[in-house]
Amino acid sequence: MNTVKSVRELRAAVARARGEGKRIAFVPTMGNLHSGHAALVTKAAQRADFVVASIFVNPLQFGAGEDLDTYPRTLAADQERLLQAGCHLLFAPTVDEMYPDGTTVQTRVSVPQLSEGLCGASRPGHFEGVATVVSKLFNMVQPDLAVFGEKDYQQLAVIRAMVRDLNMPIQIIGEPTVRADDGLALSSRNGYLSPEQRAVAPALYRELSQMADSIRHGQRDFAALIVAAQAQLLAAGFRPDYLEVRHALTLRPAMIDDRDVVVIAAAYLGNTRLIDNLYLHLDDASA
Repeated sequence: MNTVKSVRELRAAVARARGEGKRIAFVPTMGNLHSGHAALVTKAAQRADFVVASIFVNPLQFGAGEDLDTYPRTLAADQERLLQAGCHLLFAPTVDEMYPDGTTVQTRVSVPQLSEGLCGASRPGHFEGVATVVSKLFNMVQPDLAVFGEKDYQQLAVIRAMVRDLNMPIQIIGEPTVRADDGLALSSRNGYLSPEQRAVAPALYRELSQMADSIRHGQRDFAALIVAAQAQLLAAGFRPDYLEVRHALTLRPAMIDDRDVVVIAAAYLGNTRLIDNLYLHLDDASA
């Protein structure tokens, strides 16, 4: 696996692979990689001949008071994990390489509606930062396909809409959330949890699972389910940010006759913000 830091080197390496007739896959990351990221790269390697990954901690998607400066940078360990997962090329640019004129004058990409509410409400400007950097990376790599994790459900919806609306010839593939044995969704931010918090953290997934089971068995009073689950999270020591039942494609509040829904949540445990979701397809028998 080669590591490059400039757009010029990146484009040259991708051009060589494409010149050899190879199908190009791309996996963008912010580093501090775990098994969930490795699953994205493995999926990419199954779908393409040449896998490009990026590691870039994007300042545009961090708000005031968020963990931009303290976000873990673990390049050597990340390189080894990417190599083992089947990555061929790593793009690890500096901020100056990505934003040579600075971030304040950078052209921005905005995806309305899907970026609003949920994490978009709690983190103003976050999805504009995500859409902007992913758009830049897509233009740099020009992949045939890109793989994103379903744990960041709203982000995946935003990226899919951006690709569709801007007519980008890129197939977007969602990879199911990878979980620890106790159900906690793998996340780079799990490393912020104390041992005591880590023992409590799986309660978020348990509450989502209980809500999903109730919905599968015909419960359609979503508001009541949300209130009960929030109470349980508060009792466990969480500070819920949001807990919602949304239409799986539009992310609008779910209606009782919707067949594709997502139970989606964000909650703080101490200072650590955890997100998770469960997608449900409901057949007529469950209604």
